[in-house]
Amino acid sequence: MTLMRYEPFNLLNQLQREVNRLLDSGRLGEDESGQLLADWAPAVDIKEEPSRFVIHADLPGVEAKDIDITLENGVLTLKGQRSTETHEETEKYRRVERVRGSFLRRFALPEAVDAEKVSAKCKDGVLEVLVPKSVAAQPRRISIES
Repeated sequence: MTLMRYEPFNLLNQLQREVNRLLDSGRLGEDESGQLLADWAPAVDIKEEPSRFVIHADLPGVEAKDIDITLENGVLTLKGQRSTETHEETEKYRRVERVRGSFLRRFALPEAVDAEKVSAKCKDGVLEVLVPKSVAAQPRRISIES
C-alpha cells in the first residue's frame, strides 16, 4: 500500500488549471482597442508606512532596462518583458513553469501621494518602488486645549 500526502486544495488547483487551459486565459488586461497586454502578473507586496508606500514586485530574470514604470492620473503601472531563453534543440524539458513574455500590474494610488518624488530600484530580482506621501497627508498630532 502506498501512502499519499493529502492536499485539500489539489482538486481546486487542478480545476483552475483546466479552466485556464480551456479558456486560454493566459493574458491579462486590455488596452483601448481591446488588445490583450500581458502574459503574466508578478507577485507584489504593498506596505504603508507613515511617510510613504513601499511596493515590492518579484521579477526574477527581468533586467531593469526591460521594466517600464509610469504614474498617470493616480494609477501606477508596472509593465515589462521577461525574455524567452534560447536553448539547443537537444535539450528536452519535462516541465516548464517559469512564465515568459510581457507582464503588467496597475495600482490606484490615493490622491495624497507626491508624484514627483516616486523612485524605484531593482536588486536581486526584486523591484522596489517608493511612493512618498505628500506633506499634507502625513499624520500629525493635534493638541487639545483645556
